Amino acid sequence: MPDFLVDEAIEDYAFVNTRAEPPLLQELIDQTNLNMGWPQKLSGRLVGRTLKMLAALVQPKQALEIGMFTGYSALSIAEGMPEDGKLICCETNPRAIEFAKGFYDRSEHGHKIEVIFGRALDTLETLDVELDFTFIDADKRNYLNYYERVKEMTRPGGLIVLDNVLWSGKVVQPESDIDDILVETNHRIANDPDVENVFLTVRDGLNVVRKLG
Repeated sequence: MPDFLVDEAIEDYAFVNTRAEPPLLQELIDQTNLNMGWPQKLSGRLVGRTLKMLAALVQPKQALEIGMFTGYSALSIAEGMPEDGKLICCETNPRAIEFAKGFYDRSEHGHKIEVIFGRALDTLETLDVELDFTFIDADKRNYLNYYERVKEMTRPGGLIVLDNVLWSGKVVQPESDIDDILVETNHRIANDPDVENVFLTVRDGLNVVRKLG
């Protein structure tokens, strides 16, 4: 699995020339690297600032994150949301939830975030909301299931953003079931008459999807 899908110097240049995240998020990165397994699951500055920018443009009152990990992307999204916005985060790792809540309690945007423990597909069946914005970054085997269910819940004009859609480049030459699911998800979105999308080669790939009316 390559660390960089584009030239490392270009990746570094983009990082340096993107406005830095707030100090609390920089601390969250450091503490995740020190104390949590799989710290590479963090979204990182380029994805995080993209999410914050998109949320600031959409101004979602009802938002969803599937796959929260230690809270970097959730706080990035919440930063761009209106003061009365609500972000529901689905997560199955109790330790990650405890870690993230410590940072939510210290953030001026933490009051916007509600964490629900459990399988996201089960949680989605309990929610009675019309979504303005969703970020999907969880188990890849369910990516297509997440997309289809979230699309049903999203208002016309709402955004769905899927992370890791390049899957370290494996979508170009798929070899496993998970690779195939990512390929199928990307193909389904590109050919879905209910949406328009742009596939961005940011970090490990972001698919930004807008539901049509």
